Amino acid sequence: MMKKIYILLFAVVALFNSCSIKFNGASIPPEMKTVTVNFFENNAPLVIPYLSQQFTEDLRTRIRNQSRLSIVQNDGHAIFEGRITNYEIRPVTLTDNNQMNSNTQGSNRLSITVNVKYTNNIDAKQSFEESFTRFKDFVLSGSSLQALEPQLIKDINTQLTEDIFNRAFAQW
Repeated sequence: MMKKIYILLFAVVALFNSCSIKFNGASIPPEMKTVTVNFFENNAPLVIPYLSQQFTEDLRTRIRNQSRLSIVQNDGHAIFEGRITNYEIRPVTLTDNNQMNSNTQGSNRLSITVNVKYTNNIDAKQSFEESFTRFKDFVLSGSSLQALEPQLIKDINTQLTEDIFNRAFAQW
């Protein structure tokens, strides 16, 4: 019985001494300690005044919450920079072909595209520059766009920051 406990203990110790640290699916090399997240400017044709600040802070928050990395102002072991390149609202028709109902409501789609340049100063092969796009469909149903927009942006930013974090640290 004691031999099994020692073997199990050895396996656990060996697991924690592996060459990289995994946290929430992320694989961050142990020598990477810091990250810099530069301000993401909004270069989209339709500019929402608070979007740049919110997106930048949402990315910082995801990194803080899902990694052991410290966020520094300059010269991090990893650097995120980029810009918001598209913010678009367009109609999306949702209809039920089985029913001819004059009350069928159309939907709208809010899409946000962010161009991200990720520089890994530990392993340059992991660096990338890529665009990420996410969207959320919504129906106004008596609400104004201004009332729905903050939550829509929050939901899309959650998806975008997850995609960016996974691309940088989970290598998918």
